[in-house]
Amino acid sequence: MFKLNELSDNPGATSRKKRIGRGPGSGKGKMGGRGIKGQKSRSGVAIKGFEGGQMPIYQRLPKRGFNNINAKTYAVVNLGLIQKFIDAGKIDVKADITEDALIASGLVRRKKDGIRVLAKGEFTAKANIAVHGASKGAVEAVEKVGGKLTTTAPAKVAAE
Repeated sequence: MFKLNELSDNPGATSRKKRIGRGPGSGKGKMGGRGIKGQKSRSGVAIKGFEGGQMPIYQRLPKRGFNNINAKTYAVVNLGLIQKFIDAGKIDVKADITEDALIASGLVRRKKDGIRVLAKGEFTAKANIAVHGASKGAVEAVEKVGGKLTTTAPAKVAAE
């Protein structure tokens, strides 16, 4: 049984902080490893992207596009994969295949902003699928086999 007072780090796992400017014997005395004179030897200097007056690279390079803060990211699933999981017995066809069922089966790791079904692969099971979004091809492929694919995407709110 361990005792709290006997716990310690492995040898060499931790090292003491180097104390700067504590005399010549310390190895970091006098100027404390900052060299002689100049802007960078002083305190309170933050130069970061400065390139000595030359136009910095972040200003020289062109900017393209933007990041849409309202963009939705969907977890994408192909019909072929759903069929594979049905064949393996990981998804029950008798019950509705919902987003939660897809996550429980391990086909999808997480919902993100919803799950979107795409039409890639063969789909032969007659199943009811309820997800956040689906491509036209996926809806047609499911209905062709006698199943039903419904999307539960929220109604878009009109801008006021």
